[in-house]
Amino acid sequence: MSISADQKNALNRQAVENFQEYLRIPSVHPNINYDDCVSFLQRQAKGLGLPLQVYSVETNRPIVIITWVGTEPSIPSIMLNSHMDVVPVFEDSWTHKPFAAEIDEKGNIYARGAQDMKCVGIQYLEAIRRMIKSGIRLRRTLHVTFVPEEELGGVQGMKEYVHTTHFKNLNVGFALDEGMANESEEFILFYGERFIWHMHFHCPGQPGHGSLLFDNTPGEKARIIIDRVMDFRAQEKKKLADNPELAIGDVTTLNITQLKGGVQTNVIPEEFIVSVDCRLPITVDEHEWQQTVDGWCKEAGSDVWIQYEQKQPKVPVTKLDNTNPYWIAFKEAMDGLDLKIKKGVNPGETDITYLRNIGIPALGFSPIHHTDVKLHDHDEYLSTDVFLQGIDIYIKILQSIGNLKRHLNGYISQQPVVKLVEE
Repeated sequence: MSISADQKNALNRQAVENFQEYLRIPSVHPNINYDDCVSFLQRQAKGLGLPLQVYSVETNRPIVIITWVGTEPSIPSIMLNSHMDVVPVFEDSWTHKPFAAEIDEKGNIYARGAQDMKCVGIQYLEAIRRMIKSGIRLRRTLHVTFVPEEELGGVQGMKEYVHTTHFKNLNVGFALDEGMANESEEFILFYGERFIWHMHFHCPGQPGHGSLLFDNTPGEKARIIIDRVMDFRAQEKKKLADNPELAIGDVTTLNITQLKGGVQTNVIPEEFIVSVDCRLPITVDEHEWQQTVDGWCKEAGSDVWIQYEQKQPKVPVTKLDNTNPYWIAFKEAMDGLDLKIKKGVNPGETDITYLRNIGIPALGFSPIHHTDVKLHDHDEYLSTDVFLQGIDIYIKILQSIGNLKRHLNGYISQQPVVKLVEE
């Protein structure tokens, strides 16, 4: 069965309208009520004729799963993940209302979540809609998951969900999750993520009157910590500037994000706290890094210590070679569309890390190119053309990875892909 040009135009209009409706739901931190997101997704599932489940690992933190069952449902399934939550906005700095999903004269849709990452969730569903309408069936079951709290580290969402029986029953063999926009022609593909250490350096010392020169004050110790952090930061900036082959995900980033302490100007406090956001590339040995930061503390003072708000272990990357047939299928789809891929390590963190940590191969990919990177920024936007192109890209990718067939010897080979024909 083929889709006519008129049908394609109608599907495009429907896709954009669904995207706008989803963007208009202000699922913004803090204290999100996800009820409207769930209701919206229930209507989408009903329109697709697909079953929907809602599962929660924490109260009021729903995980929505829309499932398209494959012709061979016993073989490992594909998870297509996105998150429903978005970060806060500074509305006065936006030229469009951040939850109005207005389209300007250039065809750009402005809204929080346009890039990060409500677009991807809708693109999954619209790709499935077109395949169903074309009479296409895939071997593998697709689970389209919409999770909460990703922007807060997934602690009340994916982090715990992957350890539940409910997740295990999905039989996930491979997953796709978010990537990032790119200004050039290439599409960014993440095969790994840096690991995060959020550190609070506690610098206690001698308190007293601000007019005196005591030894062992908190300020002296905090100064050493700040100097070491900023010196290392400058070293990594230089490394990045000197080597055009490196991307931000290939170096360690250190940023002082908070300075706490003190009660008033003429009182030396009993402690200063220096808070640091640290993100480590996969090339860093975590034990050696531990020795480095412990050495900074020792240099600053024997009583200086680190409180870890977050201290992630290094998570294995997803292999991009012939040992990973899902990657081969993904690449074949992109090559078939003559689209260029820029491979790299995600400089931030997404829910995909929890999947990789339990051994599931996963790729971070958002089909967004020729677009300014605006995630978490003012005036976040996505053009309708890029959004609609992304649906066509997913159709090709999902057919390719969804039609991998497992043989008795355990090897997975790709079978011919059915083309979506436009008359």
